[in-house]
Amino acid sequence: MMTFQEYMDYFDGILSAAQAEPPYDNADYFQYTKMNRSRSNRWLKQAPLSDETKKIVSGIQQKLQWIVITEPWCGDAAHIVPILYLMSRLNDHIDFKLQLRDAGSEIEQYLTNGTRSIPMLIVRNEEGKDLFHWGPRPEATRKVYEALKEKKAGFEEMKTLLQQAYNTDKGAGTQQEVANLLKQHCC
Repeated sequence: MMTFQEYMDYFDGILSAAQAEPPYDNADYFQYTKMNRSRSNRWLKQAPLSDETKKIVSGIQQKLQWIVITEPWCGDAAHIVPILYLMSRLNDHIDFKLQLRDAGSEIEQYLTNGTRSIPMLIVRNEEGKDLFHWGPRPEATRKVYEALKEKKAGFEEMKTLLQQAYNTDKGAGTQQEVANLLKQHCC
């Protein structure tokens, strides 16, 4: 597992490496990862957390482990991981860690319709018991994704329309859904 700073350093290492490792040796993967780093930075700078999110997360009284399974190449993660990180920073009771999906993560225990979809948030209590998991994307974006998948949209169209959906949502769906789960299971 890694801290958020270690994850961002890993991200930067991919982008500054003299010789890219797979899958980043593929020009499309590399470019997409570069865009994801920029998107992540934008969310971190904007810090679009709602007052409701701040109230719910800051009110948590028990120690929690938040584990996010992700990868730098994941477009959904570029929009979601920074929001989850910002949420975790609201409360010292939250220990925020990340796992790389393709490097020995726990993803097999948290499949989405039989797939290793990311990002995946796992929230555990102090004893390590799962309270809930959430992911890989908020409901509104999931609907866009499913509609595009159903019509067999190409990668470029899918990438563009999902990006638009995330920009329109401004992190609200992720915050709302995770905050609701926190209210149900932790607060």
